[in-house]
Amino acid sequence: MDTDFSQSTGPGNVGIMVLMGQVHAVEHQFWARETRTDWWDRIVLQIWDDSQWLRNVRMHKGTFMELCDSLSPALKHQNTKMRAALTVHKQVAIALWKLAMPDSYRSVGNQFGVGKSTVEAAVMQVANAIKDLLISRVVSLGNVQVIVDGFAAMGFPNCDGAIDRTHIPILGPEHQAGEYINRKGYFSIVLQALVDHKGRFTNINVGWPGKVHGARIFRNSGLFQKLQEGTLFPDQKITVGDVEMPIVILGDPAYPLMPWLMKPYTGSLDSSQELFNYRLSKCRMVVECAFGRLKARWRSLLTCLDLSKTNIPTVITACCALHNICESKGEMFMEGWEVEANRLATGYAQQDTRVVRRAQEGAVHIREASKTSFMTG
Repeated sequence: MDTDFSQSTGPGNVGIMVLMGQVHAVEHQFWARETRTDWWDRIVLQIWDDSQWLRNVRMHKGTFMELCDSLSPALKHQNTKMRAALTVHKQVAIALWKLAMPDSYRSVGNQFGVGKSTVEAAVMQVANAIKDLLISRVVSLGNVQVIVDGFAAMGFPNCDGAIDRTHIPILGPEHQAGEYINRKGYFSIVLQALVDHKGRFTNINVGWPGKVHGARIFRNSGLFQKLQEGTLFPDQKITVGDVEMPIVILGDPAYPLMPWLMKPYTGSLDSSQELFNYRLSKCRMVVECAFGRLKARWRSLLTCLDLSKTNIPTVITACCALHNICESKGEMFMEGWEVEANRLATGYAQQDTRVVRRAQEGAVHIREASKTSFMTG
């Protein structure tokens, strides 16, 4: 597959015709398909207003230009005698258009006047550039105290994130396909994410096959190791009743109850347990909303990614970074995107929560103390 960002036709036949005197040799005149370049250069870059930028690449022109500047070191290619390299701006626009729209590579290529393979290459080169240059800066914990204060304002004290996982549908892989069939019966890769109070990703883990249990993914993640070792958050405890409570994250019943991970009560509940669950659920909604906005902005995540198993995690990671950029920049989220995303997702229901595992004694005390404090506070 040709992965150069260029537009060309083979020189072989033309060269033979020149030698035979059938055509005149005019340097570089056989590099064609410039009509859509005019559309990009003269229409998009010069005429489009902010609403058109937002609808088609999910961000305003100013944010787009900042993104291009950040990615330029990895995407800037040199022209050659035979080929004119695509500009950084066009590469990024092609990639964002493909990620945002459930269009085929060929359709996107026709839009921009490039070949199908060029679109495929643009998506991967931009995704790799985001992973290499931006991910550690864009998807990070940030200011712990600001996040703690944010969740406290929502009703849960000393909390620095909500965790969940979602399934990204993929085409069935050639090898070990059965490992990628999740409990709902479709092929998927799992994205596990921790989000802050504003629905921005602060930690992601992506790449596990859809069949793998969420608890296993969590226990094998770097996030779990850091939480267990106490190295993710500062040693900032509060006293709840007569119990010390460290900074915690919030999960659903599939996650293990730990001193640093609170999850809801299950079974027959009394009023204090119901209040605890309400507070926790209210704060956990941020991660569910984050997944919804991620997939609604970047709708390719809903249409069975037609990439190799090695490339899919990179594209998902890039989409998470782009989500954070849009959220941090205050880019508008259009209602119609969610409607379209729901339509595309009708065949892909998410997994049910799993049986609750036995809780550790220390975590039980923290949850009990929090429950009591909610009733008396």
